[in-house]
Amino acid sequence: MVVIRLARSGSKKRPFFNMVVTDSRNRRDGRFVERIGFYNPKAAENEQGLVVNADRLAYWQGVGAQLSPTAARLVKQSGQKAA
Repeated sequence: MVVIRLARSGSKKRPFFNMVVTDSRNRRDGRFVERIGFYNPKAAENEQGLVVNADRLAYWQGVGAQLSPTAARLVKQSGQKAA
C-alpha cells in the first residue's frame, strides 16, 4: 500500500521532516517515491515551518495513497483538503 508520511532528517536535537510518498513496507527514513513537502517543527519566525505541494498531494490521494495520522494532521493544519 502506498502511504504519505514523514521521514525524519536533520541532526540530533534539531529535527526536520520530509513529507514523502512511499510503500508502507519501507523503513521510516528509507526509500521513497516522491518528496511532496516538508515540516520544520523548530522553524524560526522568518522560516517556513510547513510546505506541502497541493497538486502532488491531490494526485497521490487520487491514486489511492493513504495519509498517516501525523501527515493528515499537518495537511489539515496547512489548510488543504485531506480526502
